[in-house]
Amino acid sequence: MNNAVIISTGSYAPDWILPNQYFNDLLGEDVDTWLVDNLTIRQRHWCRDNESTADLCRHASLRALENARIQATDLDLIIVATDTPEFISPSTASVLQYQLGATKAGTFDLNTACAGFVTGLDVASKYIRSDERYRNILVVGAYAMSKYLDMKDKKTVTLFADGAGAVILASEKNSSRGFLGSTLHTEGQYHDWMGIYAGGTHQPVTEKIVREKDHLLKFVKKFPKELNPETWTRMIRELTQRIGISPQNVQHYFFTQININSIHQTLDHLGLPHDRAHNVMSEFGYTGSACIPMALDDAMKKESIKPGETAIFMGSGGGLAFACAAFKF
Repeated sequence: MNNAVIISTGSYAPDWILPNQYFNDLLGEDVDTWLVDNLTIRQRHWCRDNESTADLCRHASLRALENARIQATDLDLIIVATDTPEFISPSTASVLQYQLGATKAGTFDLNTACAGFVTGLDVASKYIRSDERYRNILVVGAYAMSKYLDMKDKKTVTLFADGAGAVILASEKNSSRGFLGSTLHTEGQYHDWMGIYAGGTHQPVTEKIVREKDHLLKFVKKFPKELNPETWTRMIRELTQRIGISPQNVQHYFFTQININSIHQTLDHLGLPHDRAHNVMSEFGYTGSACIPMALDDAMKKESIKPGETAIFMGSGGGLAFACAAFKF
């Protein structure tokens, strides 16, 4: 049977860097201390006015293609995971396909918010396993949430940032490495607790909507602190048991990086040291569906992942959607 193997990674963040001091000055209060002490965030990258999600995707994808030593015309499928799309319609993936010159690739977008990239890994791996025509699939997690921030809302404006991360999955016959398993889960009762609630068919954008800033990202209700750590822990335990290993046998963990305390609590629940998780949020802030592939690319650049080692990707995002996947390198 063919299996899906991660053969390369790539990432990109815009060149506009905003240190915490920028928001101290903007909001007229010290937010730096809380951001560093509680989230480790010291800076983040935002798009310029003339940059968009497709630009982020293109830069990250070109780096992944270069690292894989293949051409865009070798791609059979492009999946873009984002909840900050280029347009409501058509898909961002179709824009990316054109910009890359990936003329043989089919395309579609996935929106499971910040769980999107791991969901994309799940889908792409099953394409490769089930259909021999899919040999190379590009999966991109991209986020340009700075376009949807209220500059006076300190709960969101200091946290969210922009970037993209890409991986190329290749089909490998009778391989002992690659995709090991995955699981998806949703707690739909939280769908209206955080999000961008105008711009779709439920509430089209009007002058009144813009005036009241309902087209921007909002935290409507405060999520239970234990929700992510408890769900992450349960899903990781279930997946590792199903694929016949223990959490202790997993060398690398990549989590949605919205709260460092949630990551540490999950590792504590699993009886693992905190350095088992690779984090990049101190430099890049919270980049949504891009944070996991950006962290993976950083680990690959640093040669932290060795052949034969296993990684678990644990994503969660608005909806609330959760996705967990395991790969052997």
